[in-house]
Amino acid sequence: MSQTPRTEEDRAFEVFAGWCAIAVGAGGLVYSITFVTILRGAGRVTVGANSVFLLLGGLLSTVVLVALYRRLRDASPPFALWALLLGVIGAAGAAIHGGYNLANSINPPGLGLAELPNAIDPRGLLTFGVTAISFFAFVLLIFRSGAFPRGLAYVGYAAASLSLVLYLGRLVILDPKHPLLLAAAALAGFVVNPAWYIWLGIELRREPE
Repeated sequence: MSQTPRTEEDRAFEVFAGWCAIAVGAGGLVYSITFVTILRGAGRVTVGANSVFLLLGGLLSTVVLVALYRRLRDASPPFALWALLLGVIGAAGAAIHGGYNLANSINPPGLGLAELPNAIDPRGLLTFGVTAISFFAFVLLIFRSGAFPRGLAYVGYAAASLSLVLYLGRLVILDPKHPLLLAAAALAGFVVNPAWYIWLGIELRREPE
């Protein structure tokens, strides 16, 4: 399959996106650690740190998504654009959710609203649900284009599946300490998502054949 020629500016952006992907993977691991400590009763400082990592991860992942779109769009331009749009919406939802939590951790509203769904990202609709669909679409493009190793596609498929499980679990089960949600969150946060982003970052920084 023919590839759109890449300029030096394109490569510079892909290298930048590669570093962003590695940062998202490492930051996601720290986010998962802080999330676990929150479930064990951590204080406001940990809650604030958790929110910051969610906010920054959402913002940095938009860079990664644009680079991923740029690398995969020749396989199917409209499908790649759809995947990009969904991914950016999901990333923006995560960033907004993180910013909302950060604001509440700094200045608690005292209105007893902590258990209510976030109005922008109810039960992780954007952070997990929409992002899962975007991941599935990008994985299909990776299989079709051959622009990335197939192993990366399998990791992306696992990340998408776990993200969907997390959204449905948060929607139906609600309790973040439920064994199913804990297992899915641990597998996604400590293994699959960091592996996906860090591997993707390495591939984006590598000159394509």
